[in-house]
Amino acid sequence: MTEKISLFHSMADRWPSTMVARTEIEKFSGGIMSEKYIANLDCQGRGPVGRIRCGRKVVYPVVELVKWLETRSSVIPDRAK
Repeated sequence: MTEKISLFHSMADRWPSTMVARTEIEKFSGGIMSEKYIANLDCQGRGPVGRIRCGRKVVYPVVELVKWLETRSSVIPDRAK
C-alpha cells in the first residue's frame, strides 16, 4: 500500500498547481488516465469528487484526484519469486 501512496503523492508533488484540468489528466497521471475515460466516469457519477466547471473547462483539486486514484488502484504482486 505504501508504494501506491508514494507514487500518487509524488505525482502531486511534481504538479505545479493545486488543480488539474481534465484536459491535463493524461499528463498528470503519466498516461494512466485519459481525458475521455475520466469524462465518462464523471457522467456516471464515478469520477473524482470536487470537480469544478469554469466555462468549458473542468478541473479537479489535486488532493481529491490523488485520493480517487488511490481508491481505484492496487499493487500487483510479483509472481516471479
